[in-house]
Amino acid sequence: MKVLTVVGARPQFVKASAVSRALNAAGHDEQLVHTGQHYDEELSDVFFEELEIPDPAYELGVGSASHGAQTAAMIDGLESVVAEVEPDVIVLYGDTNSTLAGAIVGSKVDTTVAHVEAGLRSFTDMPEEVNRRLTDHAADLLFAPTARAVTNLAAEGLKEGVYRSGDVMYDVLLRVVDLPVDRTTILERFEVTPGNYVLATVHRERNTDDPARLRSIVDALSTSSLPVVFPAHPRTIDRLERNDLLDRARRDLHLTEPVGYLDFVRLLDAADRVVTDSGGVQKEAFFLDTPCVTLREETEWGETVECGWNELVGTDGRAIERALERERSLEDKPSPYGDGRAAESIIEVLERAR
Repeated sequence: MKVLTVVGARPQFVKASAVSRALNAAGHDEQLVHTGQHYDEELSDVFFEELEIPDPAYELGVGSASHGAQTAAMIDGLESVVAEVEPDVIVLYGDTNSTLAGAIVGSKVDTTVAHVEAGLRSFTDMPEEVNRRLTDHAADLLFAPTARAVTNLAAEGLKEGVYRSGDVMYDVLLRVVDLPVDRTTILERFEVTPGNYVLATVHRERNTDDPARLRSIVDALSTSSLPVVFPAHPRTIDRLERNDLLDRARRDLHLTEPVGYLDFVRLLDAADRVVTDSGGVQKEAFFLDTPCVTLREETEWGETVECGWNELVGTDGRAIERALERERSLEDKPSPYGDGRAAESIIEVLERAR
């Protein structure tokens, strides 16, 4: 097969790495196009190196912009790439503007559009939810990570071309979590020990662009009895500075630049708990048996909440503080995300669909 993979943000690098390995092992021809939706040259290079992802054949360099302008620029760039490559399959991941742009371009030409992480729904009007829905309805093959995702698709009339594949991020985590711990010295760098710190990530616009919500999060994190390690994206740093919260965050938290994937997995695995508004981090925490406190009122990963490993607190300061200090007695978990062979099952379907 001739496969064109579209990525644009770090979580997509992680997801794509599993499928890229499987495509390579099966002898298929894959080319990656990096839209540059979230582009940090140094950090992107680290992710590609650590996860052994092929270098992008095309880099669109779109960068930050409004949703409409960014998506339009991606569509324009991807049309040229697709015309040149003439892929049998376009593979898309998740719910970013890069995903939607790839779906729109692919739906207009004679190629198969495959969406990995199809069927996820948080039932809100946030941009990611819009991208998910539109991509699912434009794609030809829908790879749903869970039974719930399959049900969500069926409720929208999508029953053909739907496959419950399992979760590709589980594939990746199973591969890297058993790497020797000396591959990373991140705990020593932050002078923290396993089980004696909190990990925090905040990046969603609803939290970073609302001064009251952002202040509530910083206030609550500052009350933690354990040190808080807070790798922050430059955009989050900018919002902290705009709202006069940067000095306090630097004083009360271990505020740092984003870290590579292996460093992040090590931080997440060894944390007492994680506080996040990321969908992917909620799920990774679940895989690693790390209790999660989610800074949202809803989640696309409801299975993690129902079994008690994830708590939705929004940005209510008192709720965050209680969740930070609450003793957690967690029992065995279900296994809703497959057996760690999602990528192989996706390749098998793609081969049959050629």
